[in-house]
Amino acid sequence: MLVTSSVIKNSGVQFGTSGARGLVVDFTPSVCAAFAIAFAKVAQQNFSFSTIAIAIDNRPSSYAMAQACAQGLQQLGINSVYYGVVPTPALAYKAMQDNVPAIMVTGSHIPFDRNGLKFYRPDGEISKADELAILAEQAEFTALDDSLDLAELAVDDAAKTAYIERYTSLYPADALAGKSIGIYEHSSAGRDIYRQIFEALGAQVTSLERSNEFVAIDTEAVSAEDQAKAQAWSKEYGFDAIFSTDGDGDRPLIADENGNWLRGDILGLLCSKALNIEALAVPVSCNTAIEQSALFTKVVRTKIGSPYVIAEFSALSGDFKAVAGFEANGGYLLGSDVLVEGKSLKALPTRDALLPAFALLTQKATLAEQLKTLPPRFTVSDRLKDFATEKSKALIAELTTQPEKVATQLGFAAVNNVNTTDGLRITMNNGDVVHFRPSGNAPELRCYVESASNQAAQQLLTKALGFLLEL
Repeated sequence: MLVTSSVIKNSGVQFGTSGARGLVVDFTPSVCAAFAIAFAKVAQQNFSFSTIAIAIDNRPSSYAMAQACAQGLQQLGINSVYYGVVPTPALAYKAMQDNVPAIMVTGSHIPFDRNGLKFYRPDGEISKADELAILAEQAEFTALDDSLDLAELAVDDAAKTAYIERYTSLYPADALAGKSIGIYEHSSAGRDIYRQIFEALGAQVTSLERSNEFVAIDTEAVSAEDQAKAQAWSKEYGFDAIFSTDGDGDRPLIADENGNWLRGDILGLLCSKALNIEALAVPVSCNTAIEQSALFTKVVRTKIGSPYVIAEFSALSGDFKAVAGFEANGGYLLGSDVLVEGKSLKALPTRDALLPAFALLTQKATLAEQLKTLPPRFTVSDRLKDFATEKSKALIAELTTQPEKVATQLGFAAVNNVNTTDGLRITMNNGDVVHFRPSGNAPELRCYVESASNQAAQQLLTKALGFLLEL
């Protein structure tokens, strides 16, 4: 017999900002089973259930991992309902409506040689405390032999149907009438859903670049190639917007009528404005236009990662009726029920890519016009790849002791503020921001910068990355 805590500890798989992540070769059948069993045992301490919902993204390794999770759960006498390839928020939404836990097999935006597991209690995403409990759980189970064929999983379309109805029942059938929308499908888990929803709401849809190979789209660091693609598509087709997501469909990527991709936190800000949100919880990395806009009664800044954002919802819901959160990657988390078009939209406290798209595209103003209503604050980001996490932490610890050196090297006269909530975030004397942080999902050192113009932000990002490389 194996013990879950021991198998997980020796697997090389770790919890990051959102779920357990690791190399595909480390997600052996027994490791997947250990995580599923430990999660189920922890969930059983607070909830009663006999079924756990499972879904996957389009990574080559995801289906076998789902099979192993299902087979592990069988050892506890727990059944699995398999929803196939659907966006993470579709799985989470259906599971919450059915009051059952869920496991999403996805590595989100990270390269296809890696993968991951996201866990949902019947009331939403697990917390950081739940993660610690899963790691500590000492449930015994029988090893899954790597050479054994795992049982085939039958696909249930109920999660796909429920997610489509969430939005087609909310907005009128002509909500997007006259709008021309490009959908950059690549290998997104939601690519078979998005066209249906946009067309059901009256949009004219053009599918773009569906790929049979997994494409790692990072909505926080859009590649130069994808930037050029969007501008070329916009000129060729005359789109009102281009919609896309990351691999598991919980982070939106939206371009305006000029083919310019919008930053995720700006999407979140505009979405919150459209929904008349009163109180927000957002990670420390988000754009300061949120506060400068003066649109919200309260804004709470958190560590980076959806569990930290969600953790603030309980406190905010005690004082405010309309509560939400979003991340710099664009994922929107609805912390309370809200009224849209006179209808109630149920809370969905996990990242969702569709709500920001519909909230913005159903406005009379174009996306570019909506952007002009916000304070002129521009954020850009990038990362140094193949940069070990421990190396990142050591470098940031060193820089934290001498923020003035960072300011001087980047050409600033002084430092106004230093924030170490998550990484090192330095606000310079002119209001510009430079933020260094180790990725929670991959061996990368991320860099976020903010300035008063896009050109200034791009120049500052180049300087900041150059500074890191010199070190």
